[in-house]
Amino acid sequence: MRHAETVTFGGSGLDRAAAIRTDNDRLNAAKVHPDAQTIILWRGKVLIRQVSPAHVIKLPMDHPVLTGFETKLIFLGVEENSPKFAHDISAWEPESLDLELLGSFLDPTEQRHPAFSSSEVFVELRRVMTWLTPRDAELAATAKAVFGWHESHKFCSKCGDKNIVTHAGWQSTCPSCKAHHFPRTDPVVIMLITHCNSVLVGRSPGWPEGMFSLLAGFVEPGETLEAAVRREVLEEVGVVVGAVEYLASQPWPFPASLMFGCKGRAISHEIITDPTEIEDAMWITREEMITVVSGQHSKIQPARKGAIAHFLIQNWLSDTLN
Repeated sequence: MRHAETVTFGGSGLDRAAAIRTDNDRLNAAKVHPDAQTIILWRGKVLIRQVSPAHVIKLPMDHPVLTGFETKLIFLGVEENSPKFAHDISAWEPESLDLELLGSFLDPTEQRHPAFSSSEVFVELRRVMTWLTPRDAELAATAKAVFGWHESHKFCSKCGDKNIVTHAGWQSTCPSCKAHHFPRTDPVVIMLITHCNSVLVGRSPGWPEGMFSLLAGFVEPGETLEAAVRREVLEEVGVVVGAVEYLASQPWPFPASLMFGCKGRAISHEIITDPTEIEDAMWITREEMITVVSGQHSKIQPARKGAIAHFLIQNWLSDTLN
């Protein structure tokens, strides 16, 4: 579709230089390259500088804050002859933490490390994703997804022994049975379903009050994207969908999804929600959706900017889906 590559996390053309991951000599040379830089994550949050324009902070590889975390790294790629890495310093313990808000839907908390200035903070990526350049967004999303996978896959799924990180962070290997494990990405369909002049939206329990978005769901084994769209819509709201077309994709590292944006035409209109899946659902006309995305609707809040749902709705309103 038109503008498909402009979706947040849609890629920036970073040279991921995958051959370096398995070449220890080249990897070690990249680590000590004078222009090598690393980004820093803490519990899935990325370190940014909030002064305008906000950007992901890139540190030299010998920065003192990395002491003790030298092995907690991922090789991300090469940018203009500058090797790019990511380090995870989640073992650092801030002086005070709001555990109730930490990791919440839109975690508003910020953590400040004593090694950095007051404008350099760890923040929830969803909060700041639209502030970042495409390159910074790709670096941060990639690092968050891979570190998150390592955190949840510490042990071999074949024999149960503890895995070791290999291939510059892009693989884990079991020292006992020698099984190899690779970062997981879960396919998810998210669909713009229309009927005449209206679009179908829904909300899940626990979302911010009034927030509605496009329906979405995981693709099951042995299922096409088109079949997943029809099944999910029927299961969640009882609407039958006919023709389905793929539009655009978005990496979504919360924790490890690849969103496949699709459009579909409904051939039934009545909504019958499954309360175990959806709290509420409705059809919204094009005219009403314009007031929603402009923030002028009295009751309905739109999908957050940066999410592919917002991207698809904006293109639907602009007649640029095709």
